[in-house]
Amino acid sequence: MKTLALIPHYRHTATVGKVAAAMRGFGLDVLIVDDGSGADCKPVLDNLAGSDGINVLYRTANGGKGAAVKSGLKYAEQHGYTHVLQVDADAQHHLPDAQKLMQAAAAEPQALICGWPQYGSDAPKSRLYGRKITDFWNMVNTGSTDIKDGMCGFRLYPAASALAVVREENVGGRMDFDTEILIRLYWRGVAVRWIKTPVRYTSDGISHFDAWGDNVRISKMHARLFFEMLARRLSGRWRR
Repeated sequence: MKTLALIPHYRHTATVGKVAAAMRGFGLDVLIVDDGSGADCKPVLDNLAGSDGINVLYRTANGGKGAAVKSGLKYAEQHGYTHVLQVDADAQHHLPDAQKLMQAAAAEPQALICGWPQYGSDAPKSRLYGRKITDFWNMVNTGSTDIKDGMCGFRLYPAASALAVVREENVGGRMDFDTEILIRLYWRGVAVRWIKTPVRYTSDGISHFDAWGDNVRISKMHARLFFEMLARRLSGRWRR
């Protein structure tokens, strides 16, 4: 295994350095994919890029979290990485659990290893309700309860499998990406393993989730997957 820590970034300059440093502490090379944050963020990112083992890939325009991850996956392939550890730039994940994800991937290199968020009392109610709705549709679209959480951005991909989905399917490029690529990998028979990990929310945390636009986008994604699931069942291409 040769693993790259991939941090999709959009205007989280107060926390991205902490996340990158934590990943370097685990001996991982780090790629920060900046999704068009703007000139005011560039000095912080340029400074990080001067650190050993940390590189920054600049996207000229904001395309969304999914677009940033897609760029990072392609970079990983070009530079010989077999696995990609995706971790959000806002430092909400319990970063020490990256070791647990890597250990699980070492035991099953072909599996997708996902963080299974364990929420505390600081989690916004709207975020919890939204996840319950997504959990329901994930259950419908997989015919199972195998998908514990579709939206957590703390996961470790086998790079070849993830890139095959990105290249062969029309996977969304914004906040719909995490759920859609997970479902499509599951449909392809990729094993999914879950690692429980706490998630914290701070009062000064910055979220780029668009309550209207992203919820509409995610709803359309679930509808698209639902009708594709029906077509797969009728044609005999169903995973199970």
